Amino acid sequence: MKTLHLTSLGCAKNLVDSEMMLGSLELSGWQAVEDPAEAELLLINTCGFIRPAVEETVDEILHLAEYKQADPSKKLVVTGCLVQRYGSELHKELPEVDLWVGIDDEQRIAELISALPGCAGLVLQQPCRSLISSAMPRRLSTPPFRSWLKITEGCNNRCTYCMIPSIRGDLRSRSVADLAIEARALAQGGVKELSLIAQDLTAYGTDLGSNLAALLRQLLAETDIPWLRLLYLYPASVSDELLDLMAEQPRIVPYLDIPFQHVSSNVLQRMNRRYGQQDLDQLIARIRKRIPHCALRTTMMVGFPGETEQDVAELLECLASWQLDHVGVFPYEDEEGAAASNFQPKVTEEEKQERFVRVMELQAEISQKRLQQLVGQEVEVLVEGVSEETELLLEGRARFQAPEIDGCVYINEGTANPGDIVKVRIAEAHTYDLVGGIIA
Repeated sequence: MKTLHLTSLGCAKNLVDSEMMLGSLELSGWQAVEDPAEAELLLINTCGFIRPAVEETVDEILHLAEYKQADPSKKLVVTGCLVQRYGSELHKELPEVDLWVGIDDEQRIAELISALPGCAGLVLQQPCRSLISSAMPRRLSTPPFRSWLKITEGCNNRCTYCMIPSIRGDLRSRSVADLAIEARALAQGGVKELSLIAQDLTAYGTDLGSNLAALLRQLLAETDIPWLRLLYLYPASVSDELLDLMAEQPRIVPYLDIPFQHVSSNVLQRMNRRYGQQDLDQLIARIRKRIPHCALRTTMMVGFPGETEQDVAELLECLASWQLDHVGVFPYEDEEGAAASNFQPKVTEEEKQERFVRVMELQAEISQKRLQQLVGQEVEVLVEGVSEETELLLEGRARFQAPEIDGCVYINEGTANPGDIVKVRIAEAHTYDLVGGIIA
């Protein structure tokens, strides 16, 4: 049996690509191993979205190259966004890598690897046009009771800070029928939580004459998956049709991840986001009117070029008013090739960090206050397994906690198996996590 070690970096959308490659390689006789020293093939699926991710990726390539240096018979193969963005330069600068594979050619990864060492050192097509399908093999790397469902590729939004369209190409939606086939297979495999992901979920189907609500109706009709979760919706495109469907269908968990990026209309205009602060106010009001207990997550960027203290004050004021459940905050970084990298005036690194801390401190107070309101209540929890903190606790997530990005529920009473959905009475609330016992 041929052995491989796969490292997947970046987002959940990238992880789905890694799972597809792993499925294809396993069909070709490869077996995944945890220890790179035991692998004949060292495979890295990279992230090239932002500069810190690029730096992390290059460090990981160099780390795995050390195993190849110790055993020259190993092959080092690099795929993904970083290759799509910087493949030509990297091919010249990192001769340790045997093969660089762009996104379109990941679907024939087994064929390309079987051709080593004879195939070209760089296989890259521009622009990116590939789209995965349910016919492709896939080996889940998540626990068997939860999975991601990638419904589109690429993006038609042209945010001035973002390189995704230039890396991944324009929007391509998978058909409702194809997604239903994959969802049925995942349900048959025991998936209890299916998270729909895309760069912009609300853009789904605009290239096919369909929409997200139509897809959800089909998934509800053709599977019995109890939790369907929606991640990454564009604020200006959240329709009343979608919200009404969520209100009607309890299997669509009342949770929405809608990256706002900012609240200042001045900053949003410079970001080329198609909405302003008043639109965000109205969106939150619409959601809470139709789905009163919907958990809201967003991301905010501080330090965008031209951001003023008044813009930051507006951000803090809105967060205090909106009382959102989860907010991720990150300092802006110039990205080579993005329009915003040429914008002036720049915000200093010290100012970015100071603003980051202010926003995070406020949101921590809000998050803890909102969780405190749950003490004494019963919540539905998907059990993940024994806690990483201590073997004395189980760990799970409530419907208002998305996998890998939000907090968790620590279970200190009762027994359950991974994948079970149980009722938990909340006894304690911390800044991001809850503690409670299973109700017999």
